[in-house]
Amino acid sequence: MPKKGAPLVTKSIPAFIARTQFGQIMERVSQNRERFLVTKKGEAKVVILGVEDFLQAIVKTPNSLAALQEQAKKSGADTRTLEEIEAEIATVRRGKAKLKA
Repeated sequence: MPKKGAPLVTKSIPAFIARTQFGQIMERVSQNRERFLVTKKGEAKVVILGVEDFLQAIVKTPNSLAALQEQAKKSGADTRTLEEIEAEIATVRRGKAKLKA
């Protein structure tokens, strides 16, 4: 995986490759932060990039979200898996249900 701040390279691929290998391309984009420029008849048509890259390059992060992200980094919550988060939510919900009973 590229280091944070490392320059990202955009790879050019023809549209028919993008169609036939889209699952693999999505995996590379999400896992390795790769970017793809999709061409048709030699002309650039679209760019495939990950959500994080999109948000960093295109969308300004709202201050409230930036604060939440910073808090998550400090507490270590940004490294939790989806399963760990869901288990924690379930535990809290069970505790609230017991209080109501």
